[in-house]
Amino acid sequence: MRAAIAMSGGVDSSVAALLLQRAGWDCTGVTMRLLRGSELALPSHKSCCSPEDAEDAAYICYQLGIPHELLDLSGLFQTAVIQPFADEYARGRTPNPCIECNRRLKFDALLDWALREGYDALATGHYARVTRSASGRWQLLKALDESKDQSYVLAMLTQRQLSRLCFPLGELRKSEARLLAEESGLVTARKRDSQDICFIPDGDYAAFLERWRGEPFPPGDLLDTEGRLLGRHRGAIRYTLGQRRGLGLAAGERVYVTGKDMAKNTVTLGPESALYSRTLLASRFNWLSIPEPGRPLRVTACTRCHQRERAATVTPLSGSRIRLVFDEPQRAVTPGQSVALYDGELLLGGGTIESTETQ
Repeated sequence: MRAAIAMSGGVDSSVAALLLQRAGWDCTGVTMRLLRGSELALPSHKSCCSPEDAEDAAYICYQLGIPHELLDLSGLFQTAVIQPFADEYARGRTPNPCIECNRRLKFDALLDWALREGYDALATGHYARVTRSASGRWQLLKALDESKDQSYVLAMLTQRQLSRLCFPLGELRKSEARLLAEESGLVTARKRDSQDICFIPDGDYAAFLERWRGEPFPPGDLLDTEGRLLGRHRGAIRYTLGQRRGLGLAAGERVYVTGKDMAKNTVTLGPESALYSRTLLASRFNWLSIPEPGRPLRVTACTRCHQRERAATVTPLSGSRIRLVFDEPQRAVTPGQSVALYDGELLLGGGTIESTETQ
């Protein structure tokens, strides 16, 4: 059996390759080239997917004695991930580019390449598990180490994709993965996990978006929830739902960003209570581990990666949409982010949050 291993240059994908090799697979490491620093005006790129990471991936393959391939997907990355990210932010939404990268590149373009090249499976360093139900449906389970579980970012997978994927770290704890890397002398054993969006390594979203779009995001009005003027903001792109610090406003009580209107270039501030909602509508909902139910279903749900799940009731709607009602109001549910639904350790599916309702 031949496996292509998606090698990012980090410890997790390194150990995934190690484990599959030990299990007798014929392995090849494959690194996606996603960024060209000069094109993105990134003078110092030190996040994931950097040239240094590609070098680390190649060296791990050398240590393991397996081939290494570099696949240039930088053009697709710009059109399928970066441009939609910039467009969504300009609309006042908060997208998750890592999920779109998984959707369009890693589990679409890369998997298709692997299958065309005759590989039987694509393996990654994600912490999740794959199983198959008695009916033959492929299912995605949380990782054994729930503190590192990444099923949330895999909710867009299809049955076809899941049938060809392998997650060797699903049964391991992170500490065990690092120990394996140490014991095997892998150069990535102590490498720090990347926490940044790869194309914004300095974390300055506003500066990146202004460079990418070639236009500034001008100052505008800060309003209260009744529409009264409170002051001026530094560009609506610089504010996120739920933000409390850096508002540039001396208020008598704590206030938070509760909304933005990009068309009017206003940012609304209000009390924390204004951030809570019980209901959300989501689009592009993908039922993965179960067929779409024909009735409301009790689930647990999370609206951010590594967030604690909350009890809710989901109602499927037409057009790959759902309506989700939480038992208790939730804080700062953000349009553009993803929602994932679970039944215990089984990931049912996920979609994109479009709007919220207070009731």
